Amino acid sequence: MASHSSVAPSDLLSLRQQLRTLRQRLPIAEQRRAAQAVADGLAGCPEFGAARRIAGYWACHGELDPLPLLERAWSTGKAVYLPVLADTPPQSLQFAPYSPETPLRHNRFHIPEPDIAPADWLEPTELDLVLMPLVAFDQTGTRLGMGGGFYDRSFAFLLDPGYCGCRPWLIGLGYAFQQVAALPRQPWDVPLDAVATEQALSVFGERT
Repeated sequence: MASHSSVAPSDLLSLRQQLRTLRQRLPIAEQRRAAQAVADGLAGCPEFGAARRIAGYWACHGELDPLPLLERAWSTGKAVYLPVLADTPPQSLQFAPYSPETPLRHNRFHIPEPDIAPADWLEPTELDLVLMPLVAFDQTGTRLGMGGGFYDRSFAFLLDPGYCGCRPWLIGLGYAFQQVAALPRQPWDVPLDAVATEQALSVFGERT
């Protein structure tokens, strides 16, 4: 995998800008090939096979598109969900059922999300596997997102050593060039269990 040097906290903004620009400049055909390669690599993963409730995301601004993998999930009878911005708790995510026929609406960031009644949403604790977008990642499973902290707040229960409930498997999806040598990890950062790129599936150690 491609690898940049270690990143200081003060450099995260410029790293985000750099990698987002590279991502958005990828030709559409290359984006589609990478998405298909990731789907091919993850389709045979035991965690994907065992998962019944899978959360994806709506790819924007060159993010690696999970749709080819979600199509495989639908074809095998799995339930698919997309994140929706929740009012309670604030600045967090819940997950609404999603199929090709699901009506969509745009949230305040202009990202499509299912236009489904909140009564049908799932809490993060009810998912088996979560596909997460990223801007950068490192070899320890540290993820750099867009900076809003929505995923970290939503899955903060995974950092609680006393938590005994369902522990969804968190898989970041990205391109190989988004790997850096080392990202700073804050106490509230929820690490990934794995990252899938067009080149490889990297599985990380146990959460600490």
